[in-house]
Amino acid sequence: VPLQSVATIVQGRGYATINRIGARRTVTVTGDVDTSVANAAEIVADTRAMFLPQLKKDFPDIKVLLEGQEKETKKSMGGMIRAFLLGIFGVFIILSLQFRSYLEPLVVMVIIPFALIGVIWGHLIMGLNLSMPSIMGFVSLAGIVVNDSILLVTFIRRNVNRGISVSDAARQASRERFRAVLLTSMTTIMGLMPLMTEKSIQAQIIIPLACSIVFGLLATTAMVLLVIPALYTIFDDFNLTRKEGRAEIV
Repeated sequence: VPLQSVATIVQGRGYATINRIGARRTVTVTGDVDTSVANAAEIVADTRAMFLPQLKKDFPDIKVLLEGQEKETKKSMGGMIRAFLLGIFGVFIILSLQFRSYLEPLVVMVIIPFALIGVIWGHLIMGLNLSMPSIMGFVSLAGIVVNDSILLVTFIRRNVNRGISVSDAARQASRERFRAVLLTSMTTIMGLMPLMTEKSIQAQIIIPLACSIVFGLLATTAMVLLVIPALYTIFDDFNLTRKEGRAEIV
């Protein structure tokens, strides 16, 4: 029997497959990101603010789940935060054992948040978006920028133990260690400059990491010579610094 004699044929589009998760029908929306226009985080944020509220209002029973890069970014960020906190705790324990104090390590580590200033300005200057490699570079800075702080605090304590007042010892330590602090940071920055200026496609994912370290070091190099001595002096005003036996001056 000819099909047209028993049915009316109308051309149209139908479902090729019907996917379900937990017995609920699902629709997956995917897309590729043009990084020259926006990044994935901006697109997701705009979708959440401009599209999803109206969608949930029109269809109250609908449930939206973000997967793919958004899910992996959240997972990686959680692991990065845990690693950062663990690293900070490890640095604090090592410095506490070295300085035999629980407050002076805080003076050393206070420079770490200031590195974020350089990270943000560096990405603005280079025209880069903050991404996972950028955060990874900032986490790496936690173990790099404290080196200059350790030098300054060590020299401040050495000068104080020689009988010099804390305020004078802080100023003298900044002058004595200026060259060492500058050279320590500049050698690291110069070593990363070729990577940060690389134009190959393979290096594009690493450039934000190098940008975070370079500009973070630039910011902390300028601040460490001012912030650490000033904060150490403030701690001494409240009698919070540890004083060892001072040598007698004849």
